[in-house]
Amino acid sequence: MIICWAAWAEDLRIMNRTVLVVLSNRLDRLVKPIYLQIECNDLGDILSERKLRSEPKQPIFDEIWENDEGRKDLDSCRNFKRKFGHKLQKKK
Repeated sequence: MIICWAAWAEDLRIMNRTVLVVLSNRLDRLVKPIYLQIECNDLGDILSERKLRSEPKQPIFDEIWENDEGRKDLDSCRNFKRKFGHKLQKKK
């Protein structure tokens, strides 16, 4: 039996993705949103988290998540909305 090792190795490869998380407050629009950059793998494990100073200018993110409950950090958020076709999302 011949096994194609290239195809087998490709199936085991885990891809990392870059996610932009926007923490905003829908009840008080005067509060500036908080932008977080997250590196995670396809299994959903968060590898790194970094707070950004301002809204990014270039579309370099694979996914955009938003929480509008007025939370200050990622750990206190319960749910996120995924934004499709966002201006900061990479074009495929």
